[in-house]
Amino acid sequence: MEGASHICTAGLNDSPAVPPGEPNSLPQTVVIVGGGFGGLYTALALSQRPQHPPILLIEPNAHFLFLPLLYELLSGELRRWEIAPRYDALLAGRGIAHLRDRVEAIDTERRRVHTHGGQTVPYGRLVIASGASTTTFGVPGADRHCLGFRTLADVERLQNLLSSLTRNRRPLQRLAVVGAGATGVELACKLADLADGSAVVELIEQGPQLLPQGRAFNREQASLALSRRDVRLRTHTAVVAVEADRLRLRRTDVPGQSPVAASAQPEEELAAAGVIWTAGLAFRPPAITPPPPQDERGRLRCEPTLQLEGRPEVFVIGDLAAPNGMDGPLPSSAQVAFQQAPLLASNLLCSLAREPLKPFAWNDLGEMLSLGRGEASLCGAGLTLAGRAAFRLRQLAYLSRMPGLSHTLRVAAGWLADWR
Repeated sequence: MEGASHICTAGLNDSPAVPPGEPNSLPQTVVIVGGGFGGLYTALALSQRPQHPPILLIEPNAHFLFLPLLYELLSGELRRWEIAPRYDALLAGRGIAHLRDRVEAIDTERRRVHTHGGQTVPYGRLVIASGASTTTFGVPGADRHCLGFRTLADVERLQNLLSSLTRNRRPLQRLAVVGAGATGVELACKLADLADGSAVVELIEQGPQLLPQGRAFNREQASLALSRRDVRLRTHTAVVAVEADRLRLRRTDVPGQSPVAASAQPEEELAAAGVIWTAGLAFRPPAITPPPPQDERGRLRCEPTLQLEGRPEVFVIGDLAAPNGMDGPLPSSAQVAFQQAPLLASNLLCSLAREPLKPFAWNDLGEMLSLGRGEASLCGAGLTLAGRAAFRLRQLAYLSRMPGLSHTLRVAAGWLADWR
């Protein structure tokens, strides 16, 4: 936490002039809440601009996590340092301070953020990039008995579980993955490869098909990959409750019956050595005073320039942002944050200089999926490809998105050595 108070007052002589109508005593520090893709990449982009204002990144974790490659960390295809570099290494020499703390409240009238550790930090411009978290939709027992797949600790728990299952092989051992979106499909393929016959993997989806938001080619390739690994896909199946060693399920596609009648259908019990929950995201920003406008899912409504509605000095990026004027909700993916970060860095400087801001325009570049060890599927820019070649292209695409040139070169050197 050292250095937070210093950065909020240092370097102001080099920062843009205080805009007319704002208090002269207000430091023009850019405070960024959250060090995921949106927050970190905005900080890095802003630090590259000449005479940038002081930048403070508030993030409780010591390591950045490159989430799209978390599956390769689970399978041992990549090493921890490659996808989880330390913030202090990424930010060194860039003029960005890192406060290891969690923001619990934001006062937009007084322009202050309050942290779990008791700090009060003033800001000139604020970026809210605290992302999303997995939600279990209130299913009884899910919070207590399910594993997640969004953190390094989640990976370690899954690796320990797989190690136990492979060491102590017993008949009918089962792993259940809840949610057949991209995370669920990618994880089910990796788990089936890693289990190596020691456990059956079942993928449970409440809707009618896997990858409901995915491209048709990737859906077809995913279905083939699951079939080759004997992963059982249960669609039209709701999880009613989760217990320590089993799930309770109910079918949701009863022909000719209303939802009320379908909910009265008998339940099925499914024994499971482990349940991994990947279904659904919750959008829970820090407590903001006064309460900002939100959409029906809890995301913060903002202008096309990514400024929070009614608060032009506050910006929102990534999963939490619901920009006006879009042709539907933006996907909750790193690709969105990658595209928003450089625009937001420019808009922050324009805002401080009282210059016009630019709107965000989403450019869908396609979709990539990991489908087991050494396999992937990709669809975009007129290209459809699956198998080993797609796996390598996916790696190269994400290599180009790694944070910081120094880290990118280290990872590239490691991968080239592995490939040889």
